[in-house]
Amino acid sequence: MSDSIRPQAVVIGGSAGSIEALSVLLPALPSGLRAAVFVVLHLPRERPSLLCEIFQPSCAVPLREAQDKEPVEPGTVYFAPPDYHLLIDGGPSLALSVDDPVHFSRPSIDVLFESAADAYGERLLGILLSGANSDGAQGLAAVQAAGGTTVVQDPDSAPVPFMPEAAMSACTPGHVLSPQRIASLLETLFHRRAS
Repeated sequence: MSDSIRPQAVVIGGSAGSIEALSVLLPALPSGLRAAVFVVLHLPRERPSLLCEIFQPSCAVPLREAQDKEPVEPGTVYFAPPDYHLLIDGGPSLALSVDDPVHFSRPSIDVLFESAADAYGERLLGILLSGANSDGAQGLAAVQAAGGTTVVQDPDSAPVPFMPEAAMSACTPGHVLSPQRIASLLETLFHRRAS
């Protein structure tokens, strides 16, 4: 996808150190956003996620925890719940899975990115943030293979650079940017409010 095509969906994945980046990216999403945003973070399985509560006060778009079989609503940010894989099904709609962990992780970034690449193709923007394992590298490569736009957090700006470095070994991302520059890219892609 060229940057002139506005994405229909954005997938964001991260692990250790990615909360800081998300606190920059999510507030950059405008209130007129027409794309859906799906986020997988590696979280402790045994505790409820507080991500919506943490980020909603600084965001102009609604945040919610994904529910199985829920239709995708544009302009909404969906977080994968702890201990469930999040996938995009036909429709598009959300699907939650308790299949085996991938790279020791459930939810897995690869699982989300690969299913979203199948669903959205060149109208997908994939963003991989700081993290401590290689989850997301193959998923980002799948986004790229489907014609989507790929963004990796600059390892120099990542508290834990292993995840972005693994992605850069698996594919050549379209953009390698700091969180502030990723936020600027989001603002550029979504700056026009569709009427």
